[in-house]
Amino acid sequence: MTVNFQGVMPAITTPFKPDLSVDHEALARNVQWLAREGCTGIVPCGSLGEGATLSLEEKLAVIETVAKSVDLPVVPGIAALSTAEAVKLAKGAEAHGALGLMVLPPYVYSSDWREMKAHMAAVLKATQLPCIIYNNPVAYKTDFKPEQIMELANEFENVQAVKESSTDVRRITAIKALAGNRLKLGVGVDDVLVEGVAAGAEFWIAGLVDALPNESVRLFELARAGRYAEAAELYAWFLPLLRLDTVPKFVQLIKLVQEKLDVGHRRVRPPRLELTGTELAEAEAIIAQALATRPSL
Repeated sequence: MTVNFQGVMPAITTPFKPDLSVDHEALARNVQWLAREGCTGIVPCGSLGEGATLSLEEKLAVIETVAKSVDLPVVPGIAALSTAEAVKLAKGAEAHGALGLMVLPPYVYSSDWREMKAHMAAVLKATQLPCIIYNNPVAYKTDFKPEQIMELANEFENVQAVKESSTDVRRITAIKALAGNRLKLGVGVDDVLVEGVAAGAEFWIAGLVDALPNESVRLFELARAGRYAEAAELYAWFLPLLRLDTVPKFVQLIKLVQEKLDVGHRRVRPPRLELTGTELAEAEAIIAQALATRPSL
């Protein structure tokens, strides 16, 4: 099996039992369902997967469960506080069934290009797997400029794709202008999906797909086919939910949508806490309105 970096690749949530241990049975069911709904790969252990609250051993166990559960490429997020741990995770992910890696820059400690590049280079050297460079300056305060992405791609053959989450679709066209066909480009922010695909993105690492895969796959396919009138109608319905992926409590919000659709639970690990009060009421109103007007596909 190879990783083509095309289509809709869910950045999956991590289901927890009441004691907040990982629920591997629920995890297996979820990814099998996503596969049946037309998703093309699975991305565990990312920020939506609460990777920062999972131990190294838990991440490897999650990767293994997903790899054993679906006949799809598993492309876990590789993020750690130290370069040494990121390298260890990359090697372990490969040994536990990953077929690609989504490599994050240093986070918490965000610095200059010299240090960013050294961190990325260490991870890229540690594996032969095809890798996605993940650019998310909004969340990680570290920004890969298009020229820097190409510097990595020119030095490391296994740099095969970019997940662009700056929220600026001009970044996709800028990378494409430099890379040509060398790199696959992907959207990493739910509410710029149609714009990103129009700019040249070939895959979507999505969040709300965890609850609504049918609608997500359909929207992506319409956008890729250039059927923008049809896409616009579905997008207009979907956008209030897709915007839940763009705020600090996106994990709690997406898990809440999953629970409302009976495909997950709202449990999160601290420091995250479940939504309460006005925040919960506002989120429930958005979800209820969307579900009451859910299109028939």
